[in-house]
Amino acid sequence: MEPGRCGGGGRGRSFNIPPQKEPDMGLLRPKSTQVSGMEESRSPQTSSCPAVPCLPGEKILAWAPGVRKGLEPELPGTLICTNLRVLFRPQGWQGRQDSVLSSDYDFALSNIGRLEAVSGLGRPQILRPGTLLKFMPDEILIHGRDFRLLRVGFGEGGLEPLAFRVAMAILQARAQNSQAQQYEGMTLNKASCGLGPSEPPVPLLETLDDWEAERRKHGARGWRVSTVNERFDVSTSLPRYFWVPRRTLDNEVRKAFGHFHQGRGPRLSWHHPGGSDLLRSGGFYEASDPNKEDIRAVELLLQAGHSDIVLVDTVDDLPSLADIQLAHLRLRALCLPDAAEEKWLSGLEGTRWLDHVRSCLRKASDISVLVTSRVRSVVLQEQGDRDLNGLLSSLVQLLSAPGARTLHGLQTIVQQEWVAAGHPFLTRLGGSGGSEEAPVFLLFLDCLWQLVHQFPAEFEFSEFFLLALHDSVRVPDTPTFLKDTPWERAKQNGQFSSYNQVHTSGSPQSPVGNLVPRPLTVWDWGLRYSHKEILQFYNPYYEPHHCSDSYPLKEQPTPVSPGPPRSILHFSRGTLTPLTQLCPWRDGFSSLLSSSRWLLRHNASSDSLADQEWGLPPHWGPSPLPPGLLLPGFLGPQIKLWRRCYLRGRPEFQMGLSAPTVSGLLDELAQLQELLRAHLKTKDPETPLSPSR
Repeated sequence: MEPGRCGGGGRGRSFNIPPQKEPDMGLLRPKSTQVSGMEESRSPQTSSCPAVPCLPGEKILAWAPGVRKGLEPELPGTLICTNLRVLFRPQGWQGRQDSVLSSDYDFALSNIGRLEAVSGLGRPQILRPGTLLKFMPDEILIHGRDFRLLRVGFGEGGLEPLAFRVAMAILQARAQNSQAQQYEGMTLNKASCGLGPSEPPVPLLETLDDWEAERRKHGARGWRVSTVNERFDVSTSLPRYFWVPRRTLDNEVRKAFGHFHQGRGPRLSWHHPGGSDLLRSGGFYEASDPNKEDIRAVELLLQAGHSDIVLVDTVDDLPSLADIQLAHLRLRALCLPDAAEEKWLSGLEGTRWLDHVRSCLRKASDISVLVTSRVRSVVLQEQGDRDLNGLLSSLVQLLSAPGARTLHGLQTIVQQEWVAAGHPFLTRLGGSGGSEEAPVFLLFLDCLWQLVHQFPAEFEFSEFFLLALHDSVRVPDTPTFLKDTPWERAKQNGQFSSYNQVHTSGSPQSPVGNLVPRPLTVWDWGLRYSHKEILQFYNPYYEPHHCSDSYPLKEQPTPVSPGPPRSILHFSRGTLTPLTQLCPWRDGFSSLLSSSRWLLRHNASSDSLADQEWGLPPHWGPSPLPPGLLLPGFLGPQIKLWRRCYLRGRPEFQMGLSAPTVSGLLDELAQLQELLRAHLKTKDPETPLSPSR
């Protein structure tokens, strides 16, 4: 059978979906013209297919008229499949001239988890290449891996012929899609693309000036920006620049980093205003044979000028990557519309997703206590330093620093601790086709939602911003989340010899004046969301005075000739234990330390380290709660399911979720009034609510 065509008579026929071949879409392949830097595609066959602003290199493969179902009111429109995404355009849809993606109806091909066909009251049939259809479906169900669901019905005509072609095109486009290769890049004017003129631009941390500005903002006077990795010759997974102690030389840094896994040595993540420093590092490469000078350099980096050091074993108490992936798969299966209702809560418990959220929050709380209870160097150590280190470092900053809880603060943390730090987004989100998929970043967003839910007045952003960030990890228009390393992003950006310009309203039509070409990033919300939608990113309950850091600033002096640290502790499984030396190799100066350090007993109860006298010896006495520190609850019902995210495919579970903003309430009121007008118009056209009056 020719690809894209169906044969035979009425219901009960069988249709064979061909295996992975290029579909014959010659009649539907659109002509393209440049419109404000985007390709606008329209089928030459008929005017029923709406004009669609396309990404560079994007082509429409197939389309079919249909009706979006499952939500009220039902919307007539067109289902369109391209080589990058599947989108639904409602009838009369008016897109922004400078907007490529719709935040509600676009599904990147990599985001489609399952495609189903439904006929009448029968069970849905999963569609795969080579599937034999035994009925004429009435609806297509597109299940997003981000828990969204798009139901499109096609009336009495079923899927013949255009709708059948678009279903087959989706299958084959998914099989052939590779986001890493499809993206060709877009650039745009720096102005008017973020959250608004009142918000400063998010530092991309790609230049020396960005890192220096952030260092000054943190008040980290004992640190400097190192350029040792400027050409990515120390580590391709590290950023070009990072912070190291001021008195260390780049030559020492280069030698020291060579003794850590993947060349990811200790470097500063965040300087606490009280004087402590939070560092992150890969695991020691114990097979190396460093000389005394190299060991000395390693210990100076870990000590960071402090007399007290805590090495945190990141992976202890936390789920493995395989555990996170399995829990997420179980959660997605549980939240499908056809999931069994019986014993749903026990099924949720069986996913262990909330257990993983709980363990992450608990460990982040303990580390926050270690950072704030006294001036010290706290080093997060993970073998690869690219997954759970980023999660814990981000949560610690959000728990300890009120400034991190603003919209700008959160975006900066994600850019620094995840994007610039080399979190393998493409691999962890399943875009590379490998077996190392694990949505660590989505686990972090769930932890953050728990904090917003527990402390509604402490965060400037709402859960709608977290949803937007959650749904942006698989959009096909930016390299922010589509690359594994900073080196890959730099290589991609350097290959742009010519740019497809995206001009915002009011900007000049040629790259002159203040137009600075730069790659599109996920932080350019103005290209994907309307001003009205962006307003919902802000939390109406936020109290700005909470953002004022009242912590007394302290600066830990770096001695001219640092001596051995006074205290070296190892934090693992809720317990602080003393170490006799800082590094696993011999001949380090810390091996001269005695082992007569105090040892905390592990608390087997549900209390966190914060409940154990702030993790301090009893003779130090209790410490008051530091200003700005949040200690979340993580016991039993305190950890909740993120319903607005995970149950989006089940509208019946969305009932009762109150509108979080005044604009949201006005929207709901307008919708109710419109439905009432439509109902009364059929009853009595002279009613006071009738449009004629």
